[in-house]
Amino acid sequence: MSLSPPPDLPPTPPRLRRTSPSSGEGGGHEGAGPPALSVVVPVYNEGENVVPTLRGIMERTRTRPLEVLVVHDFDEDTTVPVVKRLQAEIPELHLHRNTIGRGVLNAIKSGFAEARAPYVLVTMGDGSDDAGDIDPMYELARGGADVVAGSRYMRGGRQLGGPLLKRTLSRGAGLSLHWLAGIPVHDATSNFRLYSKRLLDQVTIESDGGFELGIELTVKAYLLGMRVAEVPTTWRDRTAGQSHFQLWRWLPRYLRWYGRGIAGRFTRH
Repeated sequence: MSLSPPPDLPPTPPRLRRTSPSSGEGGGHEGAGPPALSVVVPVYNEGENVVPTLRGIMERTRTRPLEVLVVHDFDEDTTVPVVKRLQAEIPELHLHRNTIGRGVLNAIKSGFAEARAPYVLVTMGDGSDDAGDIDPMYELARGGADVVAGSRYMRGGRQLGGPLLKRTLSRGAGLSLHWLAGIPVHDATSNFRLYSKRLLDQVTIESDGGFELGIELTVKAYLLGMRVAEVPTTWRDRTAGQSHFQLWRWLPRYLRWYGRGIAGRFTRH
């Protein structure tokens, strides 16, 4: 694990505002006390594939109280009936319909706005992220980190499966940002990250594709002098369903924030 020095930041008005209740889908969390951690799970027609992910979050974490926001774009999404069935045994599950606009980026942003906890973790619904790392990520956030990355490329981290070119570019981007820009994480492109509401309230999200959001928020937190930390994690390529990641479509968006991170080495105070 690694942790950057603490900042002194002035208070700023919030940028993200909580949305209205989730159209009766959330299992009735209105009026309840705030959870310790909100977990945002963007989904797109995952169907039964989402079950191991959601069960894993609940069974492999001790952080409580917890809310798990499963964010979908449309009511016909095949994930919706599966989550409704699970809510009977897992009351922490809440369905939230994204009304900002379709796509993973807007689903995550909608989840950020709906989340009630002071810390918000993003994990994909395909089972690629290791839920066993959520508790250590939360503990680092409680200790003052504003971004905690699940890192495949630090000591103890691993990546299992996935296209060779994608793995090579991802590893190269993460390690070079760490060594050249001084950003204290080794994995720049993973979206398995935990954010403080303090950070989310302070920045305006500029990403317009989706999967570059993790590197944007990490670079912005670092440039603001906020604490950035990481824990080793194992990422596994999905074994069911189809990935919606398109390397050549999103690569220019990653490069934008990669460049901002490198330039920040010379402008950060």
